[in-house]
Amino acid sequence: MPCPNNTPCTIWLNNPEIGNMPYDPEKHHRRSIRLKGYDYTRAGAYFITIVTQNRVCLFGAVVEGRMRLNPLGQIVQECWLAIPDHFPHALLDEFVIMPNHLHGIIVLQEMENSVEVRHAVPRRRREEFGKPVPGSIPTIVRSFKSAATKHINEYRGTPGAPVWQRNYYEHIIRNDRSLHCIREYIATNPLRWHLDRNIHPTGTDPMNAEWFG
Repeated sequence: MPCPNNTPCTIWLNNPEIGNMPYDPEKHHRRSIRLKGYDYTRAGAYFITIVTQNRVCLFGAVVEGRMRLNPLGQIVQECWLAIPDHFPHALLDEFVIMPNHLHGIIVLQEMENSVEVRHAVPRRRREEFGKPVPGSIPTIVRSFKSAATKHINEYRGTPGAPVWQRNYYEHIIRNDRSLHCIREYIATNPLRWHLDRNIHPTGTDPMNAEWFG
């Protein structure tokens, strides 16, 4: 989708919750496990993938190209949708919960009492081991994973059992084309479940080569 006013460096989100909100992420970094020196509190859009421990299918099943959530999947969905309740500057875009992983786009707004959303750039304040930065992407994901784990274990009576892999994948969205492609990738994920590397280690989903290759 073209950017308004011929401004190719700006992304415009056409999401009912977000409205026409411009933001301009800096450089795209593929498959980083936290970029050293990058400030994950800065405004921008982030594509997040979180996978279950040992890739176990916990959240339901794909039936005829549609994801059918079980009670554990519904817990995950409720916790994901609750992210803006705990982090008001974090807006949710497209997302999907699959049998053993979750894909979602989180859009961070500026937190310094400003409605303007600027591009994400590295700066001094950063996430360091043992020192979580309030409102950052790692803090948001950590909070979500913790809440989902707690409620899932309460539901199934397995206190302390791991639900998620220790880490997660993140992808800084750099432009309008990337945003469109990632939205499509997320929305059509159930249709390509039989090719997904999260269930088939030798899966050949052509769209995976773009984001996880």
